Amino acid sequence: MAKILIIDDEETIRSTLGEILEYEGYEIDFAENGKEGLDKVIANNYEVVLCDIKMPKMDGLEVLQKAIEAKPESQFIMVSGHGTIELAVEATRLGAYDFIIKPPDLNRLLVSIRNAIDKTGLVSETKKLRRKITKTTEIIGSSPLITRIKEQIERVAPTEARVLVTGNNGTGKELVARWLHEKSKRNDAPFVEVNCAAIPSELIESELFGHEKGSFTGAYRNRTGKFEQANGGTLFLDEIGDMSLSAQAKVLRALQESRITRIGSDKSVAVDVRVVAATNKDLLAEIDNGNFREDLYHRLSVILIHVPSLKDRKSDIPELVQYFLHQITEEQGMPMPVISAKALEELQKQSWTGNIRQLRNVVERLVIMCGSKIQEQDIYDYVTPPDRKSATGSPTAIYERFNKFQEFKDFVEMEFIKFHLEANSWNISKTAEVLDIQRSHLYNKIKEYNIVR
Repeated sequence: MAKILIIDDEETIRSTLGEILEYEGYEIDFAENGKEGLDKVIANNYEVVLCDIKMPKMDGLEVLQKAIEAKPESQFIMVSGHGTIELAVEATRLGAYDFIIKPPDLNRLLVSIRNAIDKTGLVSETKKLRRKITKTTEIIGSSPLITRIKEQIERVAPTEARVLVTGNNGTGKELVARWLHEKSKRNDAPFVEVNCAAIPSELIESELFGHEKGSFTGAYRNRTGKFEQANGGTLFLDEIGDMSLSAQAKVLRALQESRITRIGSDKSVAVDVRVVAATNKDLLAEIDNGNFREDLYHRLSVILIHVPSLKDRKSDIPELVQYFLHQITEEQGMPMPVISAKALEELQKQSWTGNIRQLRNVVERLVIMCGSKIQEQDIYDYVTPPDRKSATGSPTAIYERFNKFQEFKDFVEMEFIKFHLEANSWNISKTAEVLDIQRSHLYNKIKEYNIVR
């Protein structure tokens, strides 16, 4: 049943409209002045608000303007006995769905209300679909560290402050950035992501700012950069610590002036974006080493949010596992298995160097490999690393699989490389750096062991 609020200082108008709309099956609430009406809009969820314009304490246009900021989903139909074209245009400009002159034509009013309710449902459904498409999931966990992050997001998201999100790979920095966007006033505009580590340094400026046709070899047509694509919304600069110094200088200028210039153009373009950046590096150390601009750091880090590693919030693992079990079985069209308390305890003992990303991969593996119940033994068989199995006193079946030392050595090396590739999202450069080997050597090992993503 749709909820409708009637804001009008005339009691006869309120009661007459209320009786008619209740007869039509709507749930009705009343407010006798603008201030009371605004308070009710903020405190409740109404599909439609019928609002008079000339009222004591606060006129209808002021109510409309403030209410739209707080509850953009509610549709306002302005009802006034002083109707003029100028007033109707102003109400529409401020966000009103419709403008009706008193005394209202009831048939037109009922049609307008039904259409407004349909629009409210479409707006809500669009947001749900957009979130599903962009895979914006909930931030799962109730540990003190995660609770603090949720509180920070609630406080910071509605503002325009720039945010720097720090944390190791796989901890969920992108998820924090997406929720900052979802809970901001920009959530109807684009969320555009740039992975600065995945784009070659010679192309990053074109990616961010765009280019004009013929500005360099390979520029066969005009290209809009990420800053322009994110106009009105949020630009997420992931792994900002890997950005080249020349690109950093241009990003700093764009943040200072709210304008960008495409490569090969002499015209600047105004952009309105909120920048959220993320990094797994210690940017203060990078500044000391001359790899990152201190002035850019201070521009980006108005608000700092640190996402903890999974090893620092192991109490959240049971909740995360249940969430992933439900998500994965729904995606795969499989029945959801039951996981034993002992199995959950065993999962909490793992090291989780790959953080949340690794945990989700493990849960997907367990869903596929296990039956209707996931037991402690399954954790040992499918999760515990080979080098920990004998140390924990578990069966040593892995050693019985090999008769020759070289075969066992190759197997362990292959599993070791696969583990770190997954932990670093198959970023070859980062994995080679972690393993302290040449990138070409890592490529050779991937080819030798036929490791595929």
